[in-house]
Amino acid sequence: MLDKIRDRVIAPENTLLEAMKAMDRAAVKILFVFDGEDFLGIFTIGDIQRAVIAGHPLSDRIDLVFDKDKIYAYTGESDASIREKMKRLRAECMPVLDSDDRLVDVLFWKEMFLVTDAAPKEPLGLPVVIMAGGEGTRLRPLTNVFPKPLVPIGEKTILEEIMDRFVAVGCSKFFISVGYKADIIEYYLSGKGYDTEFIREDKPLGTIGSISMLKGRINTPFFVFNCDLLIDQDFTDIYEYHRTSGNEITIVTAVKDISIPYGVVRTGEGGILTDIEEKPDTTFLVNTGCYILEPDLIDEVPSGEFYHITDLIDKVRARGGRIGCFPVSEKSWTDIGTFDEYLKIIRR
Repeated sequence: MLDKIRDRVIAPENTLLEAMKAMDRAAVKILFVFDGEDFLGIFTIGDIQRAVIAGHPLSDRIDLVFDKDKIYAYTGESDASIREKMKRLRAECMPVLDSDDRLVDVLFWKEMFLVTDAAPKEPLGLPVVIMAGGEGTRLRPLTNVFPKPLVPIGEKTILEEIMDRFVAVGCSKFFISVGYKADIIEYYLSGKGYDTEFIREDKPLGTIGSISMLKGRINTPFFVFNCDLLIDQDFTDIYEYHRTSGNEITIVTAVKDISIPYGVVRTGEGGILTDIEEKPDTTFLVNTGCYILEPDLIDEVPSGEFYHITDLIDKVRARGGRIGCFPVSEKSWTDIGTFDEYLKIIRR
């Protein structure tokens, strides 16, 4: 086994949840599956996401969903050929196998390309609606001075960090819903070079009500993004899932694993004990606050009314519309909306 991947190795009997946690610990998106000393292949965050979307529980073993038909490089293959494979696959690394399919090396992007080279992507070109109108009460006392979107993270604000991540995938048109301290937000962004239009909430309109003001202005699928979160996920993958699944709404969800620090008791009729489980783990998919919506849904949001995204979701479900969920790992989602979480981010 190669030392350079030792912290990325996982066994085929491990579960999808264990694989996702291992990726979070190592801050990577790819693991190397070994059965003892035998290399079986790579296992990616995309493999996990496809498995969850297909209905596999996170308790399923890797080998139940493992794709053995991945593309690899082989000894004697030219660097040019390996680079072409990596660019085509947008692969952060490429295993190199010998003629007996044994792993002899792993070539990482930074070894094969200049630092300035980026994996090729088709620009998404989708509009982005950022919900930035709230008072940010969970971030007080900071938001007594700054509007929440302008709270700093390093040398940027939260809002700039979000927008730059979208710009990186070719989403350059932004509609920003503002309310609290709107003048400050508009003034701050005025010289930043973003293609931005503001929609003003004269009164609170809930988590999605303000998009009623965009009727006739958006005619493609679009992202809706809360201004107090960051997602470490290629937005291209999220849109590809949305498009190929025929969803009207796609909700980006995060895996949340909760350990209950007590013995959980289950009882039956008459209060008779049926089971007791010591300190169980419970896993949920939670709503991150990032969505993709089809443009015709704008017409279904009532004008000037307080309206939550959950109201729209319920409406679409009631008429049989398709709503999909795209899962990301727990550490790929950062909620900056609370003071404690904000402090964790700036102390990294």
